[in-house]
Amino acid sequence: MRILVVDDDPYIQKLIGIHLKKDGFNTVFASDGLEAMNLLNEGDLDLAIVDVMLPNMDGISLTKQLATREIPVLMLTAKTTLEDKEKGFLAGADDYMVKPFEPKELLFRVRAILRRFQKLERSQTMLGNMLINRLTFEIKVGEQVLLLPLKEFELLSILCSRPDIVFTRDQLMEHVWGYDYEGDDFTLTTHIKRLRSRLEEVHAQVKIQTVRGIGYKIEEIK
Repeated sequence: MRILVVDDDPYIQKLIGIHLKKDGFNTVFASDGLEAMNLLNEGDLDLAIVDVMLPNMDGISLTKQLATREIPVLMLTAKTTLEDKEKGFLAGADDYMVKPFEPKELLFRVRAILRRFQKLERSQTMLGNMLINRLTFEIKVGEQVLLLPLKEFELLSILCSRPDIVFTRDQLMEHVWGYDYEGDDFTLTTHIKRLRSRLEEVHAQVKIQTVRGIGYKIEEIK
């Protein structure tokens, strides 16, 4: 997943970048609103973290532009009044954090926004000969209908939302079981193994690949 960080403070950029990278996110940076707008044409963005006080184009104006492109926004600001927060949300922000902030809380909020936003994405996804219907919780492979246990369906749905993109084990655990899940990640390994077996049985033209030391990705078998 690709996240844009817009802040004119190099220290804040570096701090956020380090923690996002550790969590498996790809990050691009801009120091002002106009630079951020130019980056919009260089590839898809999954989320933007935007400071309110920016040169050239302020964070409120930038957020309005991002909202028209359906890019979720987490706003950062030193302003704490209710009126300031209202301006941010009215501009289209999905969440709002006040500086100084804890990097760990920032990550919690980033993940929460991404989870909410993904639920609003297309109700159907096609990969290979497999169609995922998020409304009916059905997997259709050719003429066969595959009904999966909920956790396996969620795992497959998440992987298929970004084919060929690696999801870390932590990202998948949090998406499916929640960040406060107290079990171990052997649960994830078991569910992935079952998913692979079920997909092979129905001759789905997809394959879940293990990326050693990181996590998993799904790709179409051509």
